[in-house]
Amino acid sequence: MNKTYEAYQQVSVTTAAPGELVLMLYNGCIKFIKIAKNAMLEENIEKKHLNITKAQNIINELIVTLNMDYEVSKNMRQLYDYMNRRLIEANIKNDTAILDEVEHFVEEFRDTWKEVIKITRKNQFKLGETV
Repeated sequence: MNKTYEAYQQVSVTTAAPGELVLMLYNGCIKFIKIAKNAMLEENIEKKHLNITKAQNIINELIVTLNMDYEVSKNMRQLYDYMNRRLIEANIKNDTAILDEVEHFVEEFRDTWKEVIKITRKNQFKLGETV
């Protein structure tokens, strides 16, 4: 069963549109932050560290995907850097409140990105009607 799920995940990633890949990254980051919070409460230091590191890796991947030709990307870079610093701080201090803060930011970005995808799809559909 686990192999089937892994195969499904692999196909999902390889067939997803770029915008949906970003959405997957946001969702993955949220998932790892939640796991890290639970690990903190369980005092499972190894699990906490592993999942905060996974969340940081996702933030780093989001940074790499930014097109720095746009001003908004420069602002996003600053926010991603801030979140990364806060994740490091949460890891060191075992502070779930910091994880809550970062999780909130990531959820906001994810929800905004969902709207961007929805608007883009609607506009693409309208373009297809006029051709």
